[in-house]
Amino acid sequence: MNWNTRVTRLLGIQYPIIQGGLAYLAYSGLAAAVSNAGGLGQITAMSLENPEALREEIHKVRKLTDKPFGVNFAIGQQRRPFSVFLDVALEEKVPVVTMTGGNPAPIINQLKGTPVKKLVLVAAKRQAQKAEELGADAVMVVGQEGGGHLGKNDTGTMVLIPSVADAVDIPVIASGGIGDGRGLMAALSLGAEGIEMGTRFIATRECVHASDLYKNSLIMGTESDTVVIKKSLGSPGRAIANEWTRKILELEKTNGDYESLKDFISGEANKRYIYEGKAEEGFAWAGQVMGLIQDVPSVSKLMETIISEAEAIRSKWQVSKDM
Repeated sequence: MNWNTRVTRLLGIQYPIIQGGLAYLAYSGLAAAVSNAGGLGQITAMSLENPEALREEIHKVRKLTDKPFGVNFAIGQQRRPFSVFLDVALEEKVPVVTMTGGNPAPIINQLKGTPVKKLVLVAAKRQAQKAEELGADAVMVVGQEGGGHLGKNDTGTMVLIPSVADAVDIPVIASGGIGDGRGLMAALSLGAEGIEMGTRFIATRECVHASDLYKNSLIMGTESDTVVIKKSLGSPGRAIANEWTRKILELEKTNGDYESLKDFISGEANKRYIYEGKAEEGFAWAGQVMGLIQDVPSVSKLMETIISEAEAIRSKWQVSKDM
């Protein structure tokens, strides 16, 4: 099957599959594995302690792969200046920068005049149009099924992708609820030219920072075992349902301001779950696609399976067409 789309051409990759930014999890080993398997792996910049730590991760990726990779900037809730991290990405000639969770204008402006490809995560048609106006090379469009931070509207991927594809001229990359070859083919049918997966890449061998408890929770859970937290703060995100998220939701009903929630939604609470496996002391982001996850393969095996599934679907379509 010919996987040549505007996304593969834009990013210089074999398959139109992008690994999500994955706060505290997307480091060199996972990024290189995804890129080596034909997709686009990413490093998460703002989870690192300082700009030099980002430089080190970039160097590590380049020792592990000669394929394109990206650096993700989660800018929505950061209280640190991202520009110094972006300076490092530019100095190291990173080929792709992705932006999630905030206003992408400052980053896009800093990247103007450079060969860096600029991808922006959006959750609404108007956001996609604005990203195109600002100069984004492509938009990653996440529906409400996705894990982590989402849009404020309860619009699912099946409706959101074609809506955005009809509204912009730049390539659309589908995200949210995608974890196998069926999801890839569905996204292409909806007008996307690639997919982004976050939750599915957590349940891989190369995502070494994710605890066994986290990965097992993804395998054992169903699509009903997630909840959306932080709605009261205007920054909703989907996480695995547990006692900790129940406390968050209770606080949001009674006194959902930042001061009352900050200890429960902090990065430290997130890391206690994802790094240490302390489910009773923290939370973990996950999308509804966890209901489709049944194993923890290597990244290369996962990519091989996704492509095989997609090509089998394409063959069935071709048979039906020829009948």
